[in-house]
Amino acid sequence: MDHRSNAIATALPSRPERAEPPAGPSRSRVRFARATPDHAMQEMKARVATYFETRRLSSKANAGMIAKTVLLLALTFVPYGLILTNRFTRWEMLVLAVVMGVGMAGIGFGIAHDALHGAYSSNPRINALLGMSFDVLGASSYLWKITHNIVHHTYTNIEGVDEDLAVSPLLNLSPNGERLWFHRFQHLYAFVLYGFTTLYWVFVKDYQQLMKSELGPYRDKRHDTAQLAVLFGAKVCYYGYALVVPLLVLQIAWWQVLIGFFVMHFTAGAILGIVFQLAHVVESTDFPEPDGQGMMPQEWWLHEMQTTANFGPKNRLLSWYVGGLNFQVEHHLFPRVCSVHYPAISVIVKDVADQYGLPYNAYPTLRSAIASHYRTLKQFGSTRPATRLV
Repeated sequence: MDHRSNAIATALPSRPERAEPPAGPSRSRVRFARATPDHAMQEMKARVATYFETRRLSSKANAGMIAKTVLLLALTFVPYGLILTNRFTRWEMLVLAVVMGVGMAGIGFGIAHDALHGAYSSNPRINALLGMSFDVLGASSYLWKITHNIVHHTYTNIEGVDEDLAVSPLLNLSPNGERLWFHRFQHLYAFVLYGFTTLYWVFVKDYQQLMKSELGPYRDKRHDTAQLAVLFGAKVCYYGYALVVPLLVLQIAWWQVLIGFFVMHFTAGAILGIVFQLAHVVESTDFPEPDGQGMMPQEWWLHEMQTTANFGPKNRLLSWYVGGLNFQVEHHLFPRVCSVHYPAISVIVKDVADQYGLPYNAYPTLRSAIASHYRTLKQFGSTRPATRLV
């Protein structure tokens, strides 16, 4: 194969980076069935590789993706600059704060997520630079790569290991999780709670994860000093430009500045929180558990197809804005392929799944996925014994 084919081959389905050997409870020693030659997976790999090769396409970002990057950055930071001019009314500044929130979520979806997976560019330095957009928005790209790229993408929907199921003690997002009395109401308050996603992330979550003795499969993980310096330095910079500068510059009361900051984060948090939940916590996805020896019943790639769902695949605006995250099946199988290509390769993945009788979870619209998530929250919050959703 030529250099283009080699680059494509590195982006094909493969298990995420391996976590260091864990120690602790057997649930943490989760292992997947030994990978064996599988005609379905081999055909899927070959057909996706052929898609890129025959069209002479890179599996990384294209011109449209770059244009979107510029637009999403502008959608966030142009309103910020306009607010600091003091030329707008309080209500107009509040609208600009909402626009900033939409832009923030878009940066997370359409820039940082791809970059931190190594999917944006074949140049690691460009991925690292664009991945820092996470840090610019107050969240740690370093911790995200651990909890998302490694832990979530390896142990998807496995209770007690997948960090994405432990977003808050106020929510029970698994049929295998502990149900508390107030979870019976979670379907009523969850969507409001999602609005606090980025506020929690910026002020609490990253610090909590740093202090955890158990992080997914990791035990007593030692964090790199240089990474910690970047993490804390970025936090200080974010607090400075997002809070201190507006408090010093804007000619409004301090509490009005805080309201604008809250509205911006609530907008971003609600969008991020809802979209990420629709990929895994819906009625069609599974929540398999390991046996007594920590062995999962399926191979890793099949586990991903069972625990992941797409939504709104024909909604072009949605696909553009959420960076292909509505094509979660393709993302979990091809995490190093840029999301701009997911709509095209989803046709291949779906065809192979149908041909071999493999699970391929998909909801036709955003609305239907949200409705399914609502029903799932209600079921998982029930005090009745856990039952598998069909």
